[in-house]
Amino acid sequence: MAASLSEETELMENHEEILRRRAELLDQMESRREQIKSLRKQQVKDSEAARQRNAMLLQDLQKIEDDLRGRWLPHPNLLALETRYWASVEESIPAWEHFLLGKGPHPTDGPEERPMRAKQKPGTAKDHGLPPRPKPKTAR
Repeated sequence: MAASLSEETELMENHEEILRRRAELLDQMESRREQIKSLRKQQVKDSEAARQRNAMLLQDLQKIEDDLRGRWLPHPNLLALETRYWASVEESIPAWEHFLLGKGPHPTDGPEERPMRAKQKPGTAKDHGLPPRPKPKTAR
């Protein structure tokens, strides 16, 4: 009977120890849950603040962009040049397409050859801003 009483006392002490540990773990879990909850609330606040800040920045950028468009209208001659440039680019796309895809020759390499430059006389080189040719060296 004495052995049974000591076993029962030991089991009760173990049971109390387990209940104490369980209570500690439950307290730790509850505090961690509260920390996570407050962390999530802070993240939501930070996210909303960032969203509002980004929206304001986008509005400011849009306003600046609109102001720049309205203030700096290009000269009509420049607009005409730009329009003609893009029209010529659109016209030359078919000629360049095969070359750029690696399926054909360079568009400027046509069947006709480029005109050769006329040979110049030695005295005319100075007229075009070229340096003079060196004089031939004499044998000694």
